[in-house]
Amino acid sequence: MMREDWVEVKLGDAFFTTSGGTPSRKVMEYFNGNIPWVKSGELNYNVIKNTEEHITEEAIKNSSAKVFPEETLLIALYGATIGKLAILGVPAATNQAVCGIYKNDNFLVKFIYYYLFHKKQKLVKQGIGGAQPNISQTILKRLLVPVVSHSEQRAIVAKIEELFSELDNGIESLKKAKEQLEVYRQAVLKAAFEGKLTKEWRERNSYSMVGYLSSIQQVKAEAIRDKLIPKSDYFPEFKEEELTYKCPENWIHLPFKTITKNNKYSLKRGPFGSSLKKEFFVEKGIPVYEQANAINDEPYYHRYFITEEKFNELKAFEVSGGDMIVSCSGTLGRISLLPNNAKTGVINQALLKVDIDEDILLKRYFILLFRSGTFQSLLFKKSIGTAMRNMVGMKQLKEIPIPIPSLEEQEQIIIEIESRLSVCENIEANIEEALEKAEGLRQSILKKAFEGKLLSKEELEACKLQDDWEPAAELLKRIKETKKEAKK
Repeated sequence: MMREDWVEVKLGDAFFTTSGGTPSRKVMEYFNGNIPWVKSGELNYNVIKNTEEHITEEAIKNSSAKVFPEETLLIALYGATIGKLAILGVPAATNQAVCGIYKNDNFLVKFIYYYLFHKKQKLVKQGIGGAQPNISQTILKRLLVPVVSHSEQRAIVAKIEELFSELDNGIESLKKAKEQLEVYRQAVLKAAFEGKLTKEWRERNSYSMVGYLSSIQQVKAEAIRDKLIPKSDYFPEFKEEELTYKCPENWIHLPFKTITKNNKYSLKRGPFGSSLKKEFFVEKGIPVYEQANAINDEPYYHRYFITEEKFNELKAFEVSGGDMIVSCSGTLGRISLLPNNAKTGVINQALLKVDIDEDILLKRYFILLFRSGTFQSLLFKKSIGTAMRNMVGMKQLKEIPIPIPSLEEQEQIIIEIESRLSVCENIEANIEEALEKAEGLRQSILKKAFEGKLLSKEELEACKLQDDWEPAAELLKRIKETKKEAKK
């Protein structure tokens, strides 16, 4: 509830607003000028002093673009940045997705900036257009803004910025703590896969991997003989410089291709796009696993399905409970273990299927290894592509050396890691909760500010002693007179 001595006015009655425009891209010369040209993606609650692109005076003359003066308040009307704000630190033009709110003598720019920041969600909800909401200028102009004397506006802005500064310091400390937790997590994982966490366990449980290795070699030889897997060097002698992990002497290293099950589809990249086009999808049927399933560790959500006939064509790309899927482009290297009750389906072109042989390596051990920063660096250090990177090719992936202790020690390593990381996860959950509360507190500060309840009685009295203090009703009267004059 707004304070009784405050009044409101429609934003369109208090400010002149207009949007920008985009000069024709066909005329390349238009974009070789020195006038900053702001795109909506550049609005991020910042002061804009430079832009990615600059246009010419000729571009302004031949388009709906216009130069806004310094201190114009900008708001993104639609797109990914809808509702985001910025203030011009220099005169600049904008594209049509940005509305400029011109500065005037009745309001401090920062006061309106914080008010619109407070009202962002309300404006976005009022936005029209299904998939892409649009804050029209009509919606913006209808928004009621509080009319407050200059001295009180100044005091409110100063108080908001003081409280936000304290809040930001707290948020920064929480984020640093979160970063330190990640450093600790990675240190735990690296130590685990170099045998440091199970050193005492090995002293009590000495073992040799000779018989174990001999058994694996025999099984692989039989698989090759039975043509279950292709001929290859499954047991290379790695040079010391090829090994990322410095492991105990009784551990062994085997290439990625060796730890998978003995069938030719146990390590398989998804099909080419032409094999799985959208025209093949049906409303119900056998699910197609997508990148999002791996990225979000969510095995049950499916958008696309194929017929049983198409599934049989893509049998090589089949996945089911117990298989692992890995994202191979965009958000790289996320891994998810499909639970036993996951539906049988196929992977799309952005996924890698991994089916580990648990007689060699426990799946839980492998997932923890795979998610470690050290192992992730092996996946990406030779990746190709620019904006959309890809993982290393299958040839390199198959040869990555995997550190392998006995199955018993693998179980112990899992216990050691999870006991340490469970504490880590609890702390991280507390940090996330605190960060959410901090953002809630930010909105609470703004709510109090624009209800007229943020300043103390003493601070309000100090405002009334300022030369530019006046009752809100008087300021509203002047705003209306200014509006009448503008129409003449």
